[in-house]
Amino acid sequence: MENRILYVRLPCNPIFPIGVVYLADHIHKQFPDVEQRIFDLGTVPPLDFASALDTCVDEFQPTLLVFSWRDIQIYAPVGGRGGNPLQNAFEFYYARNPLIKLRGAIGGLRLAASYYTELWRNLGLIKRGLSRARKHQPAARAVVGGGAVSVFYEQLGVKLPTGTIISVGEGELLIEKLIRGQEFRDERCYVAGEKSRDRLIHEQPTPIEKSACNYDYIESIWSEFQYYLQDQDFYVGVQTKRGCPHNCCYCVYTVVEGKQVRINPADEVVAEMQQLYDRGIRNFWFTDAQFIPARRFIDDAIELLQKILNAGMQDIHWAAYIRADNLTPQLCDLMVKTGMNYFEIGITSGSQELVRKMRMGYNLRTVLENCRDLKAAGFNDLVSVNYSFNVIDERPETIRQTIAYHRELERIFGADKVEPAIFFIGLQPHTHLEEYALKNQILKPDYDPMSLMPWTAKKLLWNPEPLGSFFGEVCLEAWQKNPNDFGREVMNILEARLGCADLEEALSAPIESDKKQLVPA
Repeated sequence: MENRILYVRLPCNPIFPIGVVYLADHIHKQFPDVEQRIFDLGTVPPLDFASALDTCVDEFQPTLLVFSWRDIQIYAPVGGRGGNPLQNAFEFYYARNPLIKLRGAIGGLRLAASYYTELWRNLGLIKRGLSRARKHQPAARAVVGGGAVSVFYEQLGVKLPTGTIISVGEGELLIEKLIRGQEFRDERCYVAGEKSRDRLIHEQPTPIEKSACNYDYIESIWSEFQYYLQDQDFYVGVQTKRGCPHNCCYCVYTVVEGKQVRINPADEVVAEMQQLYDRGIRNFWFTDAQFIPARRFIDDAIELLQKILNAGMQDIHWAAYIRADNLTPQLCDLMVKTGMNYFEIGITSGSQELVRKMRMGYNLRTVLENCRDLKAAGFNDLVSVNYSFNVIDERPETIRQTIAYHRELERIFGADKVEPAIFFIGLQPHTHLEEYALKNQILKPDYDPMSLMPWTAKKLLWNPEPLGSFFGEVCLEAWQKNPNDFGREVMNILEARLGCADLEEALSAPIESDKKQLVPA
């Protein structure tokens, strides 16, 4: 039977669907004669989802449908779905004014309705697409993968049609085996209706050396490609490596992508960027879990940036999530010269004690030194610093230390250039934080991580007492005073209430403090 693969990107925010693009590119290089098509529901109006999917399936008549599902969990301090989920939750749980509490409850109901509607809609689209395909190809199969599926693969197994292949992490070798008709269950996957292997997500992916994506081919199989090239300020994703070697207690990247860092050859990354550059793209987002995950990869980052510079792409901008403790003066100089105009630092806390307890591997003193080098190299653009208060052993003194650290970053880059992003961790499956919550009976072993019921959501949105109510009050005050600059307002309120520590106190972490570590090493 001739293989015909239809990649269906399920609806989500307009983010460049790099996973689907890379997967289709890889399969084309391995099987040039296999017919493929990309169908992106992210570019389709919601009322047309079903009819557009029907039309595409009827025209292409696929033998294999590969669904990409990017988002499920919603705990974040940003707008989306039915509003701001963090604000709704905090108004409901912590507001003293009954009217504000009611507003939070109504907002939470809208959010829950939107969340479950999206969940059921996506499941319905998968069932609809597969059923439609089987009218033309009775033996058609479905594979479902993507970020959401990799995290919630166990829960989705009972919701998807029996026989659907659920892919965890990278799917290249799985699709290869399906095309060849080989046994595929030894890949990171399982079949709905069967039992998944224990700790499936913790299995390490097979390393694959990636070459430059062939965008001439991608454009030929994806009619919506130009949608992402229209806006001059749109950032298009380019991946320079896979894997993250770290062990942060709340992060699921290290299990989804594996702990082995696999570098894409610099020449191939530049060749891929050049293709996009020739199509008018000037803004790139390096989609790695960490752009420089550890010091041993500094030379790889230097090589890549130097080759970008040598390629003559002088007018580009790029952004990334960066471990700022791994910068060097040479790297800082290349970052500025190649057009980095935004980066995120996920330090989580400005207290070295808490950074150590969360197993993040950061040296906050080194981060400051490297930020000074970056500023000296001429960086004058935006820095987003992620703070997740109240994760582990937070106390008034550690809050004061975080404030001191943040003020130092403002002194380095300028207060208007440092944007504090205030998060409260959304507890996710397969993380050390989940292990802790189960061990300490905060969560029950049979809990549903996809549940948005209030009694579950309050535990998954990690903000435990005794400081939970305090942070709730602070955040509510910040939304009331300055909703358009929420992060900076939170920092100002915290400083007004608690004061600011000496910077040296923030940078020091007595070894004995590890005895209180939340998640044992």
